[in-house]
Amino acid sequence: MKNNKYKINSTLLIILIALTVGLSSCTDDLVKVPTNDITAGIQFNSVAGYKQGMVSIYSNLSYGNFLRYYWGMQEYTTDEAVSTWNDDGGNAVFHQLVWSADATAITYVYSTMLTTITYCNNFLNESTDAKIAGRGFTGSDATQIKQYKAEVRYLRAYCFWVLMDLYGNPPFPTEASLGFTAPEQIQRKDLFTFIETELKAIEPELADPRTNEWGRPDKAADWSLLARMYLNGKVYTGTDYYTQAITYCKQIIAAGYSLESHYSWLMLGDNNLNTNEFIFTINYNNTNETWNGTNFFALGAAGVPATINGLSGSWNNFRFTEQIPALFPTSDTTVDKRAEFYKTGQNLKVSTISASTDGYSAFKYRNVNRDGSSIIQNNTFNNLSDIDFPVFRLAEIYLIYSEAVLRGGAGGDLTTALGYINQLRGRAYANNPASTLGNITQANLTLDFILNERARELYWEAQRRTDLVRYDRLTTADYLWAWKGGALAGKSVDSKYNLFPIPTSDLLANPNLVQINNF
Repeated sequence: MKNNKYKINSTLLIILIALTVGLSSCTDDLVKVPTNDITAGIQFNSVAGYKQGMVSIYSNLSYGNFLRYYWGMQEYTTDEAVSTWNDDGGNAVFHQLVWSADATAITYVYSTMLTTITYCNNFLNESTDAKIAGRGFTGSDATQIKQYKAEVRYLRAYCFWVLMDLYGNPPFPTEASLGFTAPEQIQRKDLFTFIETELKAIEPELADPRTNEWGRPDKAADWSLLARMYLNGKVYTGTDYYTQAITYCKQIIAAGYSLESHYSWLMLGDNNLNTNEFIFTINYNNTNETWNGTNFFALGAAGVPATINGLSGSWNNFRFTEQIPALFPTSDTTVDKRAEFYKTGQNLKVSTISASTDGYSAFKYRNVNRDGSSIIQNNTFNNLSDIDFPVFRLAEIYLIYSEAVLRGGAGGDLTTALGYINQLRGRAYANNPASTLGNITQANLTLDFILNERARELYWEAQRRTDLVRYDRLTTADYLWAWKGGALAGKSVDSKYNLFPIPTSDLLANPNLVQINNF
């Protein structure tokens, strides 16, 4: 299959991105591709027009290569994935931890986040109090537009978080500087403060938890991003924020979320039913063509046949290193139902990275319904995904709470943390969060256990690299896996690989940027 190559820099983004976006017709969902033939005066003359104005932002997250390449940066760099292909965004160098500033995925994710931020900045300039009043909006209409504005600020904060987590000190374009000026570079610690301030400021104007349209952020999404950011706060700023992480986890949990009863339901084509557990999602629908979101996750898993993935034959791409199956009591679902490993024709050990049969795969992502029935394909390809991607779900919040307590955060307790972990294990062992079948004891609840439990619960959900960095195990010799650093037995690498470099193209185009970590 063909991969779309995309390269652009932050300075050119300011010049090239159309500052008005729109649609030729109104739609209730946020998955249509926008056109740029409508002026701002026409686009933003109705509440529906403002909603349409958000579509380009959601489309950038869903229907380009963002999720696929972001996943690769988070998974191929770790023990959770090796790839048969060498051209999928430069993933071969990811697993060896030897990348440069010119890898395709590094440039694409960087550029997509800046593109999306620019769309957000334009929307914010079109939704100031003065413009809302000047266009005649009052009462509930004005309130609705202000909610849209808060959601766009949330999406911008999420994009800035991705940049902060991956690149450290990225460019910092805001609505105030939108124009032809090359954005200034911001230090990681300062960007952390900006994101934190933004998320707290917009909270009152976001919808209450579980009341917004599926795929749009609400207060719980806001709290979730804060909780995740606080858990990693020491990495970003040198100061720990574990108490704050606990505070926001408690708010989310108190909002009425609960675990779905079956782990196998989480990544299915009808997982829009998972309203109990999912907090914020990137949505997919098979009427819209993309090969680079959850479609890639279902088809890319090596060896998994169409009868299982619900789409078509496997692309025979990614597999686990042997270190991941070793975290489970068995390599099948007879004990821990999260061990959805596909082993037919697959070897446990990765002797050769490029051999698609080296390494177990998994059938975690399947485009079928809960009852096993097929999903009607409304496209000419007959193998596009309906699986929504959970950016945040309750299971992660339980894990954040527990880790933050173990790391010394105030406001939580070990008994409650143990209860949350045992709910995850009850579901994993008995399809019932209330079951005691998989229970651990207080003595078992350690930081190492949490890291391993995160791998069991969240594998292939684009979290592993961030986890290993937080535990100082991505680049060090404290934890080795097959082919880490390019060695079969694994080896430590330079600590600079805890971050990705700013793309060379942007360094050349923007004189305000300075590379860090000696790339």
